[in-house]
Amino acid sequence: MIIFPAIDLKGGQVVRLAEGDMDRATIYGDNPAAQALIFADAGAEHLHVVDLDGSFAGESRNRAAVEAIVAAFPGYVQLGGGIRDVAAVEGWFDLGVARVVMGSAALKNPDFVKDMAREWENGIVVAVDAKDGMVATEGWAEVSDVPVTDLARRFEDAGVASLLFTDIGRDGLLKGVNMAATVDLARRVDIPVIASGGVKGLDDIHMLALHAHEGIEGVITGRALYEGRLDLAAAIAMGARET
Repeated sequence: MIIFPAIDLKGGQVVRLAEGDMDRATIYGDNPAAQALIFADAGAEHLHVVDLDGSFAGESRNRAAVEAIVAAFPGYVQLGGGIRDVAAVEGWFDLGVARVVMGSAALKNPDFVKDMAREWENGIVVAVDAKDGMVATEGWAEVSDVPVTDLARRFEDAGVASLLFTDIGRDGLLKGVNMAATVDLARRVDIPVIASGGVKGLDDIHMLALHAHEGIEGVITGRALYEGRLDLAAAIAMGARET
């Protein structure tokens, strides 16, 4: 099971939000590339990066920071945030991003996302962000009337690499992963699922890893790492050991 340390970008700084609220941002650093190297030194081979400003704007707002991260990090970078057209997708892949995460576009323009998944094999991740079981978009500012499982199933034959499932009500709050909802989604679809939202410690990693065989591909963790509640090297070792 892959451990994805997270770097969320707001105004070029490394931050974490509480429940996706831009007004509840905690700043953890002003050098994203240096943070990427810290994660690499701990053994990370994958990185999850989010352009938070881009999520709300619908286009890249932290390009320089992302470029610096990609240049510095020796592994695979997965990027999300405001990626909603062909030029953006192609531009990030050309820069060296390994995977592009699409959320709002998946709900509002699914044919476009499917086209991108076919063109960029194993390169497109669909973000399924949930609030009370319904899909949220536009940086989580809007909640739809589409159930999470319904959206996920629309992409089963599209060739997407993974589904990134986030429980917004837990994100950035260290409440623990919504294990039941995450595993349930993995069981209901044929696409690997990446868990996100609420990781508070090694127990979450252990429990998710036990379900790796049911389709849990990985887990994203941010605040727990930044606040010293989770040791990244230990998490990576556990993810590798349980699968």
